[in-house]
Amino acid sequence: MSEQTTNTARAGPYRPRTDLLWWVHRRSYVLFVLRELSSLFVAWFVVYLVLLVAAVHGGSSSYERFLAWSSRPWMVALNVVALAFVVLHAVTWFTLAPKAMAVRLRGRRLPARMVAAGHFAAWAVLSAVLAWIVLDGW
Repeated sequence: MSEQTTNTARAGPYRPRTDLLWWVHRRSYVLFVLRELSSLFVAWFVVYLVLLVAAVHGGSSSYERFLAWSSRPWMVALNVVALAFVVLHAVTWFTLAPKAMAVRLRGRRLPARMVAAGHFAAWAVLSAVLAWIVLDGW
């Protein structure tokens, strides 16, 4: 067996090097990566909510400590960034929903825009109701 044949057999298939930031060259790839990253911030909101519930359950002093911790500038900044990512997550999910579900009305499939609009309308109504409750409208 020749040396060239031996080296070729060990080398394996050609795999070109991929740039670490390959995804920044197309808007759709950037949105995909940001949406995947947003799941970390969704998880953070769940953890934050569990911590809030535990603080409320622990009594007024525990709740006051939680409020003091939550009012630190880095925590406020983290939650503002998390809110932006959660909104991005929701918007991208609602725009993908028509591809994931086929809604039929009278035997015809509804246009994707109508399905997405229904999701956004429900989101707006629920947000308004929650804002009304939280801002002492209840």
